[in-house]
Amino acid sequence: MEHINQKKQNVIISPSILSADFANLERDIKNVESAGADWLHIDVMDGHFVPNITIGIPVIKSIRHITNLPFDVHLMIDNPDKYIESFANAGANIITFHYETGVNIVETLNKIKSYGLKAGLSIKPNTKAEEIEEFISTADLILVMTVEPGFGGQTFIQKCADKLPYIKSKQNINQILQVDGGINSNTGDYCKKMGANSLVAGNYIFNNDNIEFAISSLKQFPNK
Repeated sequence: MEHINQKKQNVIISPSILSADFANLERDIKNVESAGADWLHIDVMDGHFVPNITIGIPVIKSIRHITNLPFDVHLMIDNPDKYIESFANAGANIITFHYETGVNIVETLNKIKSYGLKAGLSIKPNTKAEEIEEFISTADLILVMTVEPGFGGQTFIQKCADKLPYIKSKQNINQILQVDGGINSNTGDYCKKMGANSLVAGNYIFNNDNIEFAISSLKQFPNK
């Protein structure tokens, strides 16, 4: 799927619809698409793995026809392996699940890939980068959470971003290192300097008076 490969000149920006206006979801999705978003980040929470409940398969399926943006689906749920086929059929292009769920990591990554999708693995703030070393080469994407997953609008935890250089050193050139949580132009720059090549941002994009500027400010690599 060439349309979701990393753009070498820019960071991949994946606006999180958790911060969108759900009464005007189509409008907000089209706004970020026209403003230059690369992917659309969709947080799926079950109220068990994290203390919140968000959207699921029916919503993903219903919005699939309104945009050509790749769907970057982040599963914050128990037993993610049981739902991969359903999310694939709903229109996901990338499926990321959490290391902390306790599922068989390699089997789950390979199951996602078997549907022709990119497979991602995410870690919470208290999980050390070294814990996932053996899985880094198998995953297409590693997502480092820089807040506790479950709610939008939280404050960026810098020590979480300090895991990025280690993970980057274990990845090959085609793999994606993504960060999610408290991302704005300043924290985004820090993450990019630490090795991130994909940023998830919610409030900074959807609540910005100038969405195009917000996305553009995140895409550019900072001066060293």
